Amino acid sequence: MTIKAALMGLTALALATTAAAEYPERTIELTIPAGAGGGTDTSARKLALLLEEKLGQSIAVLNVSGGGGSVGASQFMMAKPDGYSLFATWNSPLTTVPQVQNVAYALDSFTPIASTSETAYTLCVKADFPADTGAAFLDELKANPGKYTYGNDGIGGTMQLAAERIFQAQGIEAVAIPFGGAGETLQNFLGGHVDIYGGSISPVLPYVENNEAKCLLVTSAADVPALPGAAGLDSLGMGDKETLLWRAILGPKDMDPAIVAQLADVIDAAVNDPSYVEFLASKGEVPNVVKGEALGARLQAEFDALAEVSKALGL
Repeated sequence: MTIKAALMGLTALALATTAAAEYPERTIELTIPAGAGGGTDTSARKLALLLEEKLGQSIAVLNVSGGGGSVGASQFMMAKPDGYSLFATWNSPLTTVPQVQNVAYALDSFTPIASTSETAYTLCVKADFPADTGAAFLDELKANPGKYTYGNDGIGGTMQLAAERIFQAQGIEAVAIPFGGAGETLQNFLGGHVDIYGGSISPVLPYVENNEAKCLLVTSAADVPALPGAAGLDSLGMGDKETLLWRAILGPKDMDPAIVAQLADVIDAAVNDPSYVEFLASKGEVPNVVKGEALGARLQAEFDALAEVSKALGL
């Protein structure tokens, strides 16, 4: 290497180090690939307030809904990888939607920074359903192929694939009825239009507390404290079929590793702030921070597992 080339390399390194050291110098834009008021939106906005305090800069939130999150993801992937454009998403737009839609992006279109929280999906029935445990619930479905309907968040959505991972392992045939999200699923479940609520935990909790519903199964390996009557998959010998709803902050492809590391540490601190932990608990969620390459591996593993389920369903 010539002296000139060495000096150029050192200069480039010094500039990159300086840029990372001065980051952030202006407002950061946070894209959320969902409408205002939903679970991902409220979680991201709450987190953004803590990140503003810790980064010393304001964060502008931009909601871009549509296509199960794919519209926002497609738009965001074109952003500059300078650390001033971040993406607050749940896992479905990255690991589920591409299984059933043609999308413009792939996992390597993004820089994984850090996951933030996670929760299980749950399967719930009315109080008079002829089962009171997770095992009895699965036995009832298995004994009556095609009899029961379960609401979910759309054809090929994460909830459907999470349920079918369990059902396929048990030889169960239940009828999937797609809706526009957990809120719509809940309304149709309470109205008697579907036999089983399949969705996130938070919306159904009030109805469990007043005995209008009983949740018998969660899609996590472990039990969920917010639903003491629901069986975790470990207790049924199916812990390897776990599918979670989880959230993360990503960046565009080719971000500066120093800025990624800085953001990951700040996100870690914000997620574990007592006020945010309390906020998550009220939604039936828990903090879960996985950073950088480990987050990328998590995304890939889930993508591969759900691809198998989608193929089996002919999606």
